[in-house]
Amino acid sequence: MLVLPPNSGKLFPRVRTGIRIALLLVLYTPLRGIADDNPPQSEAARRGHAQFSQSCAFCHGANGAGTTEGPNLLRSGVVRHDQNGNLIAPVVRDGRPGKGMPAVHITDSQIADVVAFLHWRLDDADRATPADAHDSSLQHLLTGNADAGKAFFNGAGRCSHCHSPSGDLAGIATKYAPADLQARFLYPADVPKTASITTPSGAQVTGQLLYQDEFSIAVKDREGWYHSWASSEVKFQIQDPLVAHLELLHEYTPASVHDVFAYLETLK
Repeated sequence: MLVLPPNSGKLFPRVRTGIRIALLLVLYTPLRGIADDNPPQSEAARRGHAQFSQSCAFCHGANGAGTTEGPNLLRSGVVRHDQNGNLIAPVVRDGRPGKGMPAVHITDSQIADVVAFLHWRLDDADRATPADAHDSSLQHLLTGNADAGKAFFNGAGRCSHCHSPSGDLAGIATKYAPADLQARFLYPADVPKTASITTPSGAQVTGQLLYQDEFSIAVKDREGWYHSWASSEVKFQIQDPLVAHLELLHEYTPASVHDVFAYLETLK
């Protein structure tokens, strides 16, 4: 076990993962076709393009921008917030029966290639969006129904279980620009996870999760001390405040995203 004192942050700088929320969620952007002057550069993305064309393009279109049979994947929260297949792969394997999508029976390596292709498509499409999210006006973004958004907030979305329009969300519409507000409610940033560690001796350590991978886990306790263990040597439980937001990414429809945003814009 490694223990470091408080104020040692210079040795272990906090690594933040930037979440890019492009305006493709709410705005129409002309999308280039696959056979243009910017083909996928990686072998995985090229293989994924071929696999996508064979297994997915019938419903989602050759470039993932959707058809009358299936939605635009470049506007999908699942695709946009995916990290190394953690969100896309389960949907491919299991389908979404409630929304008419069957399971796609391809191998894990083929799924990984499709993930690489979709990430390349996102990067390619995002280059055509405004560089500054503030360039998009509220007039363009505000297309939903606030009453429907409030009903979703208090009902199917379960948002009111953790948030209150008179508490943490009071005045939220005046704190953030429209595009920033939509990005934040879909995937809030800088919300730390908490981990509870049980050491081999039975001691309990609880603190902010700083690092975790297959081999190690590290936390900062309430006094600011840094603790690190080999994952195989301890038992641990992780509490992630964003779990509910991640689950909602599978449940949102384009209409409900717009409706919730319209409701949040009333909280001034």
